[in-house]
Parts: sequence; structure tokens; C-alpha cells
Amino acid sequence: MAFEYGKVLIVDDEALIRQGIKHFINWEQEGFQIVGEAANGKEALELIAELRPHIVLTDIVMPIMDGEELTRRIKLEYPDIEVIVLSSFGEFDYVRSTFQSGVRDYILKPKLDIGHLLTVLKETADKIPSLRAQQGEAEQGQPIEALLEKLLSGFEIDDEQRSELADEFPHRCFCLVGIDLRGRAVSKQQASGLQQSMQDEIQNRTSSAANVVFRFLRTESNVLAMLFNMDHNGLSSLPGWARAMTGVLAEHEVNAAVSVGEPFTELNELAVNYKESLLKLMDYAFFFPGKRLLIYNELPLAEQDAAPFNLNYFTEEFKRERFEAVFRYLEEHVQELTVNYKTDVFEFKSFLGNLIFNMTVLLGNMKYGTQQLESKKYYYFKAIEESLHADEAQSLLDEFIKEAKQCIEEKSEQSGNANMKRLLDYIDEHYAEPLNLTEMAKHFHFNPSYLSSYFSTHHNEGFVDYLHRVRTDKASELLRAGEASISEISGMVGYSDHSYFCKVFKKHTGLSPSRYRQQTMK
Repeated sequence: MAFEYGKVLIVDDEALIRQGIKHFINWEQEGFQIVGEAANGKEALELIAELRPHIVLTDIVMPIMDGEELTRRIKLEYPDIEVIVLSSFGEFDYVRSTFQSGVRDYILKPKLDIGHLLTVLKETADKIPSLRAQQGEAEQGQPIEALLEKLLSGFEIDDEQRSELADEFPHRCFCLVGIDLRGRAVSKQQASGLQQSMQDEIQNRTSSAANVVFRFLRTESNVLAMLFNMDHNGLSSLPGWARAMTGVLAEHEVNAAVSVGEPFTELNELAVNYKESLLKLMDYAFFFPGKRLLIYNELPLAEQDAAPFNLNYFTEEFKRERFEAVFRYLEEHVQELTVNYKTDVFEFKSFLGNLIFNMTVLLGNMKYGTQQLESKKYYYFKAIEESLHADEAQSLLDEFIKEAKQCIEEKSEQSGNANMKRLLDYIDEHYAEPLNLTEMAKHFHFNPSYLSSYFSTHHNEGFVDYLHRVRTDKASELLRAGEASISEISGMVGYSDHSYFCKVFKKHTGLSPSRYRQQTMK
């Protein structure tokens, strides 16, 4: 009878414990095969249905579904599967209940060592009729895929394993090629079919080349990654093969890009190259919506990082209801982020979500009718999180701003603030003129005293303070531009008296015009 490995599934919510057990010894040499891992009981049941392990090695305390419930479900649905429990000292009551469900053995985590674990596994395997556990009869050496997975996870390999890999990959150059399926509506069956098509395509193109070896890697969920080993001639052919892979993606109607990482020469650099080159390229694809192929040395020069977003300025101006200015500032900042492909994708999405949340809260606090925005904010959060490209996320922000503007306009119409808006717009257009309350009252056919009272009632600043605010904001822009002198700027924003301008500017900004220019021009 052919030798059969004991298939083991590891279930623990701590990834380090799973990885430590998985890569600590050569399991195949001991007669076992680690067929999968899960972070909780729910994930484990899904894998059990697919992988049908002989033994489940599970933690007790886990989120979503704990080891106690998992053991009960296994013994109910898969009575032939043996369960070994990992527990801590304080979890004895849990362990006792799992024994009532049919658990085979338990191991205390504080005393966990691989020798003891191996002994328990072999004793358990001897109780399984379908297995013929024979220590030392397993084939020598780990499968190449398992060794590569070990390297990819950052674990060391011994000299014998290194020699096995050298025999398998004899050429000088290595390169990773990957396809990011994360967040895309691709089932396991579709992903498997896509991988097979990719393999067939590459085999057809490399079948006549003796200088190329390639393998698919076991990576995180929904990332297809291939390791190529070749000489320099093969390396020059790689972009052409990658372009052929984009054709396979099109045939399978998968909206994703093929990424070609930077070549490297030592296989022990696999983990670093995967994280620092391939995964980064996959993130860059978020900012190239029409691009189906990204090659490490064919990217355009990255734009300079955008200046930090001034949240204090945004919030204060928002509270003053200077909506056009703050929305324009936000849109310009987001545009700067989207044209720089080195922008962190997670931070970009979080920034958009946080701004949508903050604007909704601010409008609510300012007594605007935000029922529509409140009901849709979670739609925006989810849609931004699931967006595959930066332009999709940016369009969602534009959609939110459009709804926010509608909410603002509705209040203006309902409260009679349309007249107030006309007054503010007039000041924004004529601030550089010798504007005063009497002149404005004459223009709008108001009594000056009534206009002063009306302005104070419908706005959070009086006429004079608001006019100074507009003028100092415009002066700040001119000072930052650095082209005109301070005395020229004084006249350009409506002040005929230079010293009075300096006094007003310092009152509103806390800095003199010259000091402000020095700080912003650094």
C-alpha cells in the first residue's frame, strides 16, 4: 500500500503561532502534511469541507467561532476527523467540554514544543484506520512549493533544502510576476481556472527555452504570484511573456493588471522582493486605471508628495460657510494625491472616508438637514473601500460633495439665506475696492443700519470682520506666491494705508505680513 501523509489543519487566531508550527520542522519527513490554516472556527469548517484533513489542531479561545464549538461541529459533521486542542492554564473548563465532544488530546500552549506536538500527532495518527503512520518512511525532503512558501514567509532553510532549491532553480536571475485579484469578484474556481490558463500560456511560450524555470507560489488569498528563474536572455523575454498574460486576463474577463517585479539574484531575497517590489507594484496599479501591465523599470517618474492637508484650515473655513473655497481646496488636494502613484492606498481611502464623515458631522452641527448624507455615508465608506482604482474613489468623493452642496443650498433657500449669499459673493468680488457698509447698502437698496444688523444676524461674523477676513485671505495667497511686495499687496487687497493693513493682517493671522512670508517661503 502506498504511503499516505497525515493531513493536518492548523486553527489559531494568532498568525505567528500558525506560521511557527507550520515551518518549524520538515513535516513531510515525519509523515504529515500541513494542508491549510485558519484564524477561527468558521474559516476552519469551510476549509475542512474542501481539504478533508485527518487531524485538526485547534486553539480554544478564538473570535467568531471558538475551539469548543468547532470541535462539536467537527464531531457532528465529520466524526472520522481527530481533534487536538491547544489551550492555556486558565482554559481547563473549555478543554473538559471538548473532551465530552470527542477531542483526542490537548496540549498546553506554555509547554508547547515541537517534539511533544509530534508525539501527540503520531499517537493520534495511529488511531486513524486510513493512515499507516510510519516514522521515517515518508519521502525525504520537502516539496519545492513548501520550501518556497517557507522562504516567502521569512523563515530560514537548512543547507540540504538550499541545495534542493539550487538544483531546481539553476539560473542566475530571479523575478516575480503577479496578478492582484484582491477585492475583485473572482471565485476560487475562477481563480483556479485563471491560474491554469496562465500556466498553459507560459509553458507554451517557454517550452523551447531550456534557460527558464517557473513556479506558482503559495501566497496570501487572491494574489497569483509566479517565480521565474532564468539567465539574462530569458530576462529580456519576460516583458513579452507578461504582455501575453494580460491577454489571458482579458479572455477570462478579469479587470486586473500584471505586475513584473525587480529582478534579484539570491533566492533568500524572495520574501523581501515579494513585499517591497511585487506588492508595491500591485498597489501602484490602483493609480493607473487603464494600465494592464506594470513593469518595475517602465513606470513614469513619481510626482512630488502633496503638501499635508491642513485640516484645521478646512474645518474653520467650513464652519464659516466658505464652502466653495473649502471644496475647491479639498478637490485640489485629492487630485494631487491621485496623480502620485506612490500615495499609500490604505491612507488614501481612509482620508476620503474620514473627510466624508467629518463633513457630515460638521453640517449636522451647523443645523443643515443631513438626513440624506447620514443615510448614505456607509454606502460611501464601503464603496470607497472596495474601489479598485483612484479615479473610482475620487468620483465617489465628487458625488458626496455634490449631495453636500445640495443640502447646503436647500437650507439657504428655506431660511432666506439667498440674500446673504448675494452679499458674501459681492464682497468676494469687490474686496479690492474701497468697500464699506454705506456703499454696499446703497448697491443693494438697504438702509446701512438695517444691513449691518442683517449681516450680523445671518452670519457668524460682522460686515467689517468678514471683509477683513476676505482681504487677509487674499493677501495670504499673494504673500505665498512671493511675486509682489508687501506694500503692493496692501493696495491689491483694498487697503490704502500700509500700516493699517499690517495691523489688520497680524490681528487675523497672528503674524505680521513679512513674518508670514518668511515662514511660508521656507
